[in-house]
Amino acid sequence: MQLNTARVFVKDLVSAKCFYANSLGLPLKVDGERAGYCVFGAGAMDLVIESVADDAPDEERLLVGRFTGLSFNVQDIRAAYAELLALGVVFSGEPERQAWGGTLATFADPAGNELQLVEQPDGR
Repeated sequence: MQLNTARVFVKDLVSAKCFYANSLGLPLKVDGERAGYCVFGAGAMDLVIESVADDAPDEERLLVGRFTGLSFNVQDIRAAYAELLALGVVFSGEPERQAWGGTLATFADPAGNELQLVEQPDGR
């Protein structure tokens, strides 16, 4: 098996589409804005951004604005952090070395979903 898709839920698809394309630089593969979703290329996987309506059931609205557990590998986390900061991306703090040897920096999309940059300890 191979993991091939991750989903992130937002309220404002237009601002999310702009953020993922322009701030993060992910290529837009499918513009399904009229249907409530967009698909971005994210390396070997696709990242689907889906809108959740204000009147959606509580369990769907709870999917917006949370820690996603998704990490983007970068070769130089300090450079990526500085570049994204200059583009207005909001981080919860500076990159921090982890006990396992890698370095993480957590940032939020416009909906408040938290994602991370990760620099692996062996540079992969």
